[in-house]
Amino acid sequence: MPAKKRCQFHGEQQCNQAALRIIGNCPHCRSDFCGIHRLPEHHACNHLEDCRQQAFNRNKIKLESERTVASKLATA
Repeated sequence: MPAKKRCQFHGEQQCNQAALRIIGNCPHCRSDFCGIHRLPEHHACNHLEDCRQQAFNRNKIKLESERTVASKLATA
């Protein structure tokens, strides 16, 4: 049986907890993390700004597509 993957967080101290399968893999930096460090904000992901910009753009497009325009009333 292969050894368990360990969390790849390297802050003040290295984390020795086991990396989580599937949800512990950061899609931005392609590293494996434990439950504590799995979020980009918690492991100081170097692609965090790109992630935020992508989320901002997705929300902007969604909100603009749902915008309602008030119809102008004809004055007689």
